[in-house]
Amino acid sequence: MTATAVPQPLEATDDLLRALQAAGVGPGSPVAVAAAAAGTGLAAAGHTWAVPARLEGVVRRVADQLSPRWVWWSGHDTAAPLVAARVNVTACWDVAAVHRLLHGGSADRPAAVWALSQGLDPAGVPRSGQLDLLSSGDTDEGDPADPVRPDGYLRPDWAEGPLREPAQAARWAALALRLHDEQQPLLRGAVDPRQPPSRPPLAVLTAWSESAAELLAVELQSGGLPLDRDTAVELITGHVGPRPADETAAAASRRERDDVVRRLVTGGADVDLRNPAQVRDMLAGIGFVVPDTRSWRLEPFRGTHPAVDALLSWRKSERIATTYGYGWLDRHVGADGRLRGAWRGCDGAAGRMTAQAGLHNMPAELRPAVVAEPGYVFVRADLGQIEPRVLAAVSADAALARATADPDLYSPVAARLGCDRPTAKVAVLAAMYGQTSGTAGEALKGLDRAYPVAMASLRAADDEGKLGNDVRTYGGRRVPMWVGAGQLDPAVAAARGRFARNAVVQGAAAELFKMWAVTVRAGLTGLGGGDQAQIVLCLHDELLVHVPERRADDVVALLHQTLERTGARWATGSGVRFVADVSVVSRWSDAK
Repeated sequence: MTATAVPQPLEATDDLLRALQAAGVGPGSPVAVAAAAAGTGLAAAGHTWAVPARLEGVVRRVADQLSPRWVWWSGHDTAAPLVAARVNVTACWDVAAVHRLLHGGSADRPAAVWALSQGLDPAGVPRSGQLDLLSSGDTDEGDPADPVRPDGYLRPDWAEGPLREPAQAARWAALALRLHDEQQPLLRGAVDPRQPPSRPPLAVLTAWSESAAELLAVELQSGGLPLDRDTAVELITGHVGPRPADETAAAASRRERDDVVRRLVTGGADVDLRNPAQVRDMLAGIGFVVPDTRSWRLEPFRGTHPAVDALLSWRKSERIATTYGYGWLDRHVGADGRLRGAWRGCDGAAGRMTAQAGLHNMPAELRPAVVAEPGYVFVRADLGQIEPRVLAAVSADAALARATADPDLYSPVAARLGCDRPTAKVAVLAAMYGQTSGTAGEALKGLDRAYPVAMASLRAADDEGKLGNDVRTYGGRRVPMWVGAGQLDPAVAAARGRFARNAVVQGAAAELFKMWAVTVRAGLTGLGGGDQAQIVLCLHDELLVHVPERRADDVVALLHQTLERTGARWATGSGVRFVADVSVVSRWSDAK
């Protein structure tokens, strides 16, 4: 397929279905799709088609009849109208998501994706309105109907959109399909010998789940998290006082909160609690000399002086006032009582899902406001001890894999190390985060003897990071290491090493979690029975599903079943057991 292939114009979706069937498109076949203002473009099996029909209608009909795998440049650009129209997409390929998997980082706009895939310098990507001061003005720009310029870069007006005509959309879809075809061998080149030859390589499975995770991100952003506004107002009021009428009242409220702390310290009336240097001096005046004033640093001093306790409580209230106060409710909670923020299927580092509007950082004090709607409950599932279990799988350490058979992995690890459970837990986490001394120092030495394969795997990643070499997760994600003026600084190298050893575990855990989440998503669709259960939150290793109360038991069973299937598919032959704590609650805060 070439970028200049002329689309076949069709008059109706029925004509398109016949054309797709004639081209041999069936279940799982890649079909690229793009939307234009005046219609829809598709590409598959060496053909392109332009249809003067809305994207939602075309996708719904084709999906119902043929069940293809939809290919698009980015779900965030293409899937939003489908989600809004409640079109059920069961399988997709997100070119941007797979690009991030292959190359790392967060740059995933079409022009950059295309340039890197074609071996062009991404720094040379042209932009709309860009003026080349060295150009004579008569440079050959080629055919404006071709999205690719003679120099190989994408034409800015195509890459930055919007597309106007179905024929444009068809050509744009053809380029997405071309990238899909080029990405496939890059993924299939990293074959894991532990994967049966009859299955796609793990990197391909990861590409499928990463693509579906971006679609899930669009659904999470559209659907929102149920939140009881009255409860939220009551909780906020309890921490920061009633909603101020104006800025004068807001300033008075701040002073009142500050004075609760300041009046406990002699000479504290003028201390600015938002100035770390002044807070440190205040603490020194009452006998607490600390290098900084972070909350974790002050926690051990609770109960020793009322000002310390008051300061820690003030910080919680200050965070609610400044980040999760009345303005937060006004900006992010809709009239339907749903908290909405932008979601992404992965960050630019190891690949965890991210969310805005406080969805990933909501203080525990406000969680009682997350309440299921009438007739519904939350089914909450939290993966247990996920990172050490992932370490057992990615390192192929048989001894550590045997420990995962226990629902509490740290108990058999403690028995093997000859220490108590808390010490064993600290040692395992310290090993993954690059800590080599401290309270668990002796237990860390024991880990090398008890689980040499896992520890060697972590050290190998650490060594690569120290050298400034990129590392890859178990699922194939490239994690770039930073370089720069401090490249030879031992402290910088050590920091890279710690980052790399954690990234290969945390990144793999994120990939397993997302593969599980999208499998749950597919299973929820299959439940049927009227009102649909819906994933409303993905928080690191935790899923929150909003479900009709009568279907709660079905969803509990689904969560356990899908985790077992996902673990077997993701960690084939490893013997690693993955577990989840699942509960049914009316409020998020009731989950333990």
